[in-house]
Amino acid sequence: MSNKTFRHVAVLMGGPSSEREVSLRSGRAVTEGLRQAGYEVVEVDVRGRDFDLPPQVEAVFIALHGEFGEDGQVQDILTRKKVPYAGSRPEASRIAFDKVRSKQILVRHGIPTPVFEVLRPGQARTLPLPVVVKPVRQGSSFGCHKVTVETDWPEALADAMTYNGEALVEAYIDGKELTVGIVDDEILPVIEIRAPNNNYDYRAKYTKGVTEYLLPAPIDAAATRLCQDLSARTYRALDGRGLGRVDLRMSLDGRMYVLELNTIPGFTETSLLPKAARVAGYAFPALCDRIMRTAAVD
Repeated sequence: MSNKTFRHVAVLMGGPSSEREVSLRSGRAVTEGLRQAGYEVVEVDVRGRDFDLPPQVEAVFIALHGEFGEDGQVQDILTRKKVPYAGSRPEASRIAFDKVRSKQILVRHGIPTPVFEVLRPGQARTLPLPVVVKPVRQGSSFGCHKVTVETDWPEALADAMTYNGEALVEAYIDGKELTVGIVDDEILPVIEIRAPNNNYDYRAKYTKGVTEYLLPAPIDAAATRLCQDLSARTYRALDGRGLGRVDLRMSLDGRMYVLELNTIPGFTETSLLPKAARVAGYAFPALCDRIMRTAAVD
């Protein structure tokens, strides 16, 4: 792990979003991984939209999840400061974080995604149950609900609306939950996620032992190729850079649907990208090193 482009790096973690605690866990893990890989690392706990970097810092690893971290804001700041950072550019980050804008791009590129609609206050749902309702701009499944009966709809919609004042409603695809990590344009092995009641919510994501992860996913070779191909197409269509994770559903009849691209996936002990990288032959420090080497500013 010699001949590094950068030696002194900062890991941005925490942040002002609802995903602060998850981000702190990711950031601490990345810090340790980079130190084991031979970097001089400083942790920067971002508590608002203003933060300072120590003068010796040459590049940044962004471990901020949710608003400010994934939506292009911190990328804009680092670009203005001319500080290289790992991850997608500001505009690509903004688009990927906005579930409606990103799904519109998927549709334009012929990438299958569940049928969806956007609801604002006072508008009625037209899609039949079951559906998934979620905030347009949010992560870690905050405000996300699977709705199967009408009596649960009003509360689920109201919760999703609290974040951005509008909600994305999409048809629920019964079947397998799959995800594909991408590091420096390398497509990693497919993971199948088996969550309680087939509902990968916040508790299922971040409570150790609740969800079962099958890696590589027990799907046939054709389905694996399709899943990885759609993930690569999604990453290119949304102009991903450095790293990302594409979430998909495979229906009971074998059709594949892309849900979204996460431009800053988690790095906690239950996170998916490190699991897939391990199967691909990357120990955690080597994974952090490879991502750090993609840091750029443009």
